[in-house]
Amino acid sequence: MLAGLALALGLALALAAEPPDCAPLVPATLDAESISRILGKWIYLIGSSKYPPHIEELKTVKYATFFFYPGSHEDELNVTEIMRVNETCVTRNTSKIHIFWNNSTLMHADGPVVSVAELIQSDKDLLILKHFNTGFLGLSLSVRSHNVSKEHLEEFRAQLACHGFTDDEIFPVSEKEACPVPGEQPGDDGEAAPEPQLA
Repeated sequence: MLAGLALALGLALALAAEPPDCAPLVPATLDAESISRILGKWIYLIGSSKYPPHIEELKTVKYATFFFYPGSHEDELNVTEIMRVNETCVTRNTSKIHIFWNNSTLMHADGPVVSVAELIQSDKDLLILKHFNTGFLGLSLSVRSHNVSKEHLEEFRAQLACHGFTDDEIFPVSEKEACPVPGEQPGDDGEAAPEPQLA
């Protein structure tokens, strides 16, 4: 009897010492204010996915900067992406983000490749997206500048672990691989942006 009580008490103490469950990722409600907050320049830092085609894409992206602009309709954003894909810097002005106000989701359309994401509530200088691709989960973190805090990075890494992402499914980029952004000096995290052009 005492042995059983001691075992139960030991188990309860061991369970109490375990780290708490992950904080839930809370989707932001998409409205004019939240969309206005994400306009402008973002620096992509790290992405993860369990969707095999996206894993292959993420392996090739060494660095990326992107800009959100208002689109021609209230339910659309234009995107300019400047990225290093393998060894080549590429600029694309052709992709769009479609805003679905009714369920607060974003859909990125880039030719035949489509992905759906939720904007996650976070610090104003962080852009956390939870991606859904045919039932496969993905998470990405972008920032306004390279001066992101260590705490924010650790929190995001903890979320990746909580969602079961392995090292093989997590792809950080390197600032050393940055492509030049028109109107910016190297190492400048200013808000200068390339003029949107038709591609």
